[in-house]
Amino acid sequence: MTGKDEAEFSRLLRAAIAGDEKAYADFLHRIAALVRGFVRRKVVQGGVDPEDVVQETLLAIHVKRHTWRQDAPVLPWVYAIARFKLIDAFRRRGRRIEVEIDEIAETFAEPETEKVSERDINRALDGLPPAQRSVVSSISVDGQSIGETATRLGISETAVRVSLHRGLAAIAKRFGRQ
Repeated sequence: MTGKDEAEFSRLLRAAIAGDEKAYADFLHRIAALVRGFVRRKVVQGGVDPEDVVQETLLAIHVKRHTWRQDAPVLPWVYAIARFKLIDAFRRRGRRIEVEIDEIAETFAEPETEKVSERDINRALDGLPPAQRSVVSSISVDGQSIGETATRLGISETAVRVSLHRGLAAIAKRFGRQ
């Protein structure tokens, strides 16, 4: 698959979601061929009919098409649905499937990195009582574990967990992310 193919599939699905029946039929026809190839490569032993998995995948795409984020690539979304339907088929047959992480790595979202300045961190921590500030800072900023923080502050691990939870909840509430 090329970037051009991805762009075409995305264009077709966007048009389909907007109500273009011809685009939807074209999208489903072309996606069915891709899914069929994907499923046939995965089903090496009997017991699972690849065509059943293809049809279940197409049905799931139809029912869940509104869940596709239109700014995201469509093929990883389609392959994720196909993979889940394939796993469901093996489970129904009492078989187990193992998927190499490299085969599905593209379906995982890229981690979002957000630049946070020291000033932003201090601003978030400033509104907390001193005990909560120490716990949140130790775990969230310094990267210490619950146990290390409890030992350093001379309090129980339960108290650290409670203080961390309350501190993070207070920060979230303060910044409107409840």
